[in-house]
Amino acid sequence: MAVAAPPSTREPKPRPPDYQTAKGLYDKLLKEKTAKGYTPGADGTPYQHTDNLKRTTGILPQLLNPLDDQRTDELIRDPAYWMQEKKDGRRLLIQKQGDQVTGINRLGLTVALPAALVTDALNSNEDFLLDGEAVGDTLHAFDLLFLGEDLRGRRYGERYLHLMNLLASFQHPNMALVETQFSRSEKQTCYQQFKEAGKEGVVFKHTDAPYVAGRPASGGTQYKRKFYETASFIVTKLNAKRSVSLILFASDKVVSAGNVTIPPNDDLPAAGSVIECRYLYAFRASGAIYQPVYLGIRDDIRAAECTTAQLKYKGEPLQVAA
Repeated sequence: MAVAAPPSTREPKPRPPDYQTAKGLYDKLLKEKTAKGYTPGADGTPYQHTDNLKRTTGILPQLLNPLDDQRTDELIRDPAYWMQEKKDGRRLLIQKQGDQVTGINRLGLTVALPAALVTDALNSNEDFLLDGEAVGDTLHAFDLLFLGEDLRGRRYGERYLHLMNLLASFQHPNMALVETQFSRSEKQTCYQQFKEAGKEGVVFKHTDAPYVAGRPASGGTQYKRKFYETASFIVTKLNAKRSVSLILFASDKVVSAGNVTIPPNDDLPAAGSVIECRYLYAFRASGAIYQPVYLGIRDDIRAAECTTAQLKYKGEPLQVAA
C-alpha cells in the first residue's frame, strides 16, 4: 500500500514580488486614507492635523514587548509580576461618559461597539475608561484607566483592585474580568495549562507599573509571551483556490511573504487589505512564512506597520514584537 509522503519543509524558492504592483497598492491605500482625513502623525496617532478630528480620541493603549524562554521563567518566579491569559481577540477600550459610550481601538480611533456592551456600560453609575480584549461580543477587561479621576499614573495593583470593585458594582453579562495569577505556583500551573490548551499566550505585569501609552523601544514593565507566532500582512492579489499573496515592507523595499489560504466561510480580503496570520516561522532568504493560517482582516492595523520586523525566522528567537 502506498504511503503518502509527509509535507515538505524545504524552503520555497524566493519569488520577488512585483514591486510596482505592490508599491502601487500601498500608495493607493495611503492616498485613499489621506483623502478621508487619515494622516498618521509623528507619534503614530492617526488622523491628526485634519478636519476629521472626531475620529481620533487621543487615547492610545499600552503595548507590550515579547519575552524569550529565560525571561519568562524569571517573571514566573518573580512575585512582583502578575500573570494573565492573553486572549485571542481585538484590543478594545471602552469609555463611558454619562449616557455616552465610546469604543476605542488600538490606534486610538472610535469604533462601533456591540449593543450588548453598550447596555452593560450604561448599567454603571460611574464614568470610566477600561482596557481589554474583545472576543466576539464579550470584553475581557484587564485594566482601568479612569474612574472619577485619571488612574494611569497609579500602580497596576491599585488599578486592578479598582477594576474588580467597579465590575462588582453593576450588572455586566458581556464584560468579564481577566483572571490573574499572583503566586509562583499559580503562574507555573496556569502557564502550562494555557500552553497545553492551545491558548494564545500570557502577559506579565509589574504590580508597581503605571499605564504608559505606546510600546517601549525595549524592555518595559509589561510583557507578552505568545505560544505561537502571528503577524500582519498586506494582501496583493487573489490567487487560485482561495489563496492570496502577501507582502511586507523591509525598510524602503517591498518583499514577498508567501501566500495564505482563506477558509471557505470567510470573505476574500481585497487587495490592499491588512490581514492577520498565524505561522510557525519565516524563511530568512525568501521571507515566506511557513504553515500560515488566516485569522482575519485587521482594520485596526496600519499598512505601514506591516514590516519584516514582526517575523520570527527559522532557528532564530523573536527580537521585535508583532
